[in-house]
Amino acid sequence: MQKISDKLYSWASILEPSTLAQAERTASMPFVQPHLALMPDAHLGAGATVGSVIPTVEAIMPAAVGVDIGCGMIAVRTQYTRDDLAGRPLAELRRSVEKRIPLSAGHYNRKISDTAAPRVATLAEEAADRLPFYEGLTRVGWDLQLGSLGSGNHFIELTADEDGTLWLFLHSGSRGIGNTIAGHHIRIAQERCREQGVRLPDRDLAYLTEGTPEFDAYIRDLEWAQHFALANREEMMDRFLEILGRFLGGEVEERERINCHHNFTAREHHLGRDVWLSRKGAIRADAGRPGLIPGSMGTASYVVVGKGDPDSFESSPHGAGRAYARRAARRTFTLADMDRAMTGIEYRRDAAFLDEIPAAYKDIDVVMADAADLVEVRHTLRQLVNVKGE
Repeated sequence: MQKISDKLYSWASILEPSTLAQAERTASMPFVQPHLALMPDAHLGAGATVGSVIPTVEAIMPAAVGVDIGCGMIAVRTQYTRDDLAGRPLAELRRSVEKRIPLSAGHYNRKISDTAAPRVATLAEEAADRLPFYEGLTRVGWDLQLGSLGSGNHFIELTADEDGTLWLFLHSGSRGIGNTIAGHHIRIAQERCREQGVRLPDRDLAYLTEGTPEFDAYIRDLEWAQHFALANREEMMDRFLEILGRFLGGEVEERERINCHHNFTAREHHLGRDVWLSRKGAIRADAGRPGLIPGSMGTASYVVVGKGDPDSFESSPHGAGRAYARRAARRTFTLADMDRAMTGIEYRRDAAFLDEIPAAYKDIDVVMADAADLVEVRHTLRQLVNVKGE
């Protein structure tokens, strides 16, 4: 760990000047106390640095968490091994997943499935007084978004660990409804700061003050969106388990399930005081807590356990972190580069995924080495089948 200043600690050995400058602006806000923690995968982000852990006192910056509220990972360890896949057409498994789970940002489920119905009912009950408002701001109902993957870096994968055990692994968040909720509250924070004449180093650092109706509304909606994101991953995982069972001709035995956010805010106690802790691209890593750190679509992912490092606010990185912006990656790399990077992995060959090529990300081995004081690796997972959000 490097103490850059009293307000900024960093675990990143690879850190662009623009990323550092953005983190310093966020850390300069007076309610960021005692310091901001930069994770090993830190890179420039919208609103706040991706890979930052931000403790705040009596205020929250909605853009610090960002628009994909509750984005995170879920993984399930099965009884099957790589040997059980021998001679089976993995392309058929991939196509079954792509057919059963909506992948894109704009196309959702056509109906509420039997597995989704109880989750939808619970979420509806939790937010009965708010859903009509948000329903009017989305193109389709939030209930039809439950169980859909999304686009960009969201993915579904079949992986195998160091012993050959098969794990199901996927990455997604709160979908369009989370984006709508976040955008609504970001705008309110900016309006309140403008009305109060607050001078901000960046408009995305606009904040809501604890004790106000706007703050209370944000926390209520934020917690609901985070619950939605968890339920969304659970729904997709249940479908994936069903698909794999049919593919292998037997019921999948679920031996372990881990579901963790890496874009979220929670009330926590750290370094002697209660704070609102916003993790943007970071997971909880208190001592003994299991977690998930994915690499890129062609590199290793990790099942980890937290070490509870206090200066990181018991946090760890959430992935590899981008080395190339999306447009730069599409200009730099080719489908031939993608083919080489994805050798031995079943995936849909498409130039649309060039911005997700492994070379567009930091070296996950470096990230994990930087995180050695934050987490311990339990399992190393290698992709066998990859399905990307469109």
